[in-house]
Amino acid sequence: MIRATPADEVSELLALLILRLTPNLGPRRIEALRRHFGGAGAALNAPLAQLRDVPGLDARSMASIGQPKAAAGAQAELDKARRMGVTLLGRGLDGYPAALESLGDPPPVLWVLGDLPDLDVVPRAVGIVGTRAASPHAVSLTRSISGDLARVGVVVVSGLARGIDTAAHGAAVEAGGHSIGILGSAVNVIYPRENERLAERLTLISEYPLDTGPAQHHFPTRNRLIAALSAGTLVVEGERKSGSLITATHALECGRTVFAVPGRAGDPRAAGPHALIRDGAVLTETAQDVLDELGWGQVPASPMPDLPPEQARVLVALGAPATLDDLQSGTNLPLPELQTALVMLQLLGLAEEIGGRWARR
Repeated sequence: MIRATPADEVSELLALLILRLTPNLGPRRIEALRRHFGGAGAALNAPLAQLRDVPGLDARSMASIGQPKAAAGAQAELDKARRMGVTLLGRGLDGYPAALESLGDPPPVLWVLGDLPDLDVVPRAVGIVGTRAASPHAVSLTRSISGDLARVGVVVVSGLARGIDTAAHGAAVEAGGHSIGILGSAVNVIYPRENERLAERLTLISEYPLDTGPAQHHFPTRNRLIAALSAGTLVVEGERKSGSLITATHALECGRTVFAVPGRAGDPRAAGPHALIRDGAVLTETAQDVLDELGWGQVPASPMPDLPPEQARVLVALGAPATLDDLQSGTNLPLPELQTALVMLQLLGLAEEIGGRWARR
């Protein structure tokens, strides 16, 4: 929702937007201008002789500042955002997430669709990322972790991509929690299209103007926002060279914690998390692993349904996805009794088998 904004902040936001739409100016140059002149508005009105004193500006960027096309485009963008219920947040102005200041190049302007929770310097939020071609086991585990985090008030941040991102967002909102989607397109251009209904239940953030379509180079850039807006980033599956590993690198650069889920040896999708764990990432199998590392308390125990003793014992053992061998070792039940208990739990909708592992539903 659009909030009431003082007139001077509207003017400064418009000035920031003009600079954002000015050719040859990126986040670092815009911030240099804002700091040098004490605001974006003052920078737009500065004479060329004073612009020469700003570090990092070259002749092309100085010549671009103040072009009428950028000013007209910024006013049109602001008007369109208001009509669509999109909030624009400018760096240095009220409402801009303090968490983004951990980046070396925070966006000068953010486009936000939906209610934005408080994202303080270290927000109560966790980024969950992974491959688009996720295994069924990884999807199930992602849903379990994300849902449990959401149930204790942790905001789940991801990129609305297929696979792990979709599972993380979906489980968080189904658990009644808040989830933020960081887009590589405008907030009114949902990619992939099949996630349009899911996107309606999220808060969407982009650093791109309205109607901007997805582009390959946008996605590595948006990953830094996922990392900065989270106290920690969890990588569930991803190859050694993937966007998930880029996000983890950004998290480390922001001073955030990196979590990784171990996978099956030899699976290329496990190569990224395994490399992160070798480098010191927190080995993660449940939401409680994340909460323990961040000091955020306990996942509340789900009320235990009234079950026969064997089924109850198996359900307790399904705190994390497990193979039959794991469950037999953990419950000390003979294999036929264990299999019968699992079938009954499956019929009751309390357990499911995915990729050779059993997990709670």
